[in-house]
Amino acid sequence: MSAVLDYTPEVASATAGIYDRVKTVIPEIEWPFHAPYIEAINELKKQRNAVILAHNYQTPEIFHGVGDIVGDSLALAREAVNVEADVIVLCGVHFMAETAKLLNPTKTVLLPDMLSGCSLADSITGADVRLLKQKYPDIPIVTYVNTSAEVKAESDVCCTSGNAVKVVEGLGVDKVICIPDEYLAKYIAGQTDKVEIIAWKGHCEVHERFTAEEINGYRKNFEGLVVIAHPECPPDVLGAADFVGSTAGMIDYVGQQRPPKVMMVTECSMSDNVAAEYPDVEFIRPCNLCPHMKRITLPGILESLKTLSPEIEVDPGVAADARRSVERMLELS
Repeated sequence: MSAVLDYTPEVASATAGIYDRVKTVIPEIEWPFHAPYIEAINELKKQRNAVILAHNYQTPEIFHGVGDIVGDSLALAREAVNVEADVIVLCGVHFMAETAKLLNPTKTVLLPDMLSGCSLADSITGADVRLLKQKYPDIPIVTYVNTSAEVKAESDVCCTSGNAVKVVEGLGVDKVICIPDEYLAKYIAGQTDKVEIIAWKGHCEVHERFTAEEINGYRKNFEGLVVIAHPECPPDVLGAADFVGSTAGMIDYVGQQRPPKVMMVTECSMSDNVAAEYPDVEFIRPCNLCPHMKRITLPGILESLKTLSPEIEVDPGVAADARRSVERMLELS
């Protein structure tokens, strides 16, 4: 890994504007550690003709400090298509880096830590999907982007939490299989009366830990609290929320409604990143962290840019069909 870098007056000056954006969520005492890496990464990006894609669940020093394209899975997938850089550094988890590679097969795609996985993606395999197709022949399979390229390749179309209903209804059929998130599938079923949903029992280890009892406890302790939840949460949590939406939908809600006091029932760092944008909103944080997202660090990103590794590769025999599923999602959404 990279050696510890010095916080010099030059670094302080070069990163002052960035810190001004995140000063409400990053303590001043921590900035001298982050700033030298942010400065070094942003300089090396230019030399490598690289772009950094950062998911909303990344910590603020990554999301706001070095991210060039930021957002949820759908936003990153859309923008990855238009990337002109030679190198893409994906600050997220493995399936996101695979998706970026699928959409940019000739570019170098890096994931700073190859152990940055996903419990939801690990809940289903390509073999599982093939068995589903045997059990339910001729029923389209709609696959959440939180899956491996192998699973995407066995599917008809991908979706995200933001476009799932539109994708499901856009197929023009009366029944679909939605994999792998059981709670997202149940949420989709509740949002459409046009399509019957068959679900798989996969869960996100962050969102499945929330409970309605926990939500109601926060309401008792914080008067006037507005609760917004991600559809990967259990149904009782969604029932206890004031608003349910995708990652992007939750951010839009805060920006448009500006609730004085809000709790985002999702991965904790997302609240920090949104809070940096809306310092007038008080954020109550039920802090469930994704251990996989937190494997991505500034030193790791710098080392990845220096060595151009670890590099993501997708088996050509899998890539074409997986790319088709992702591209069909982008067309339908």
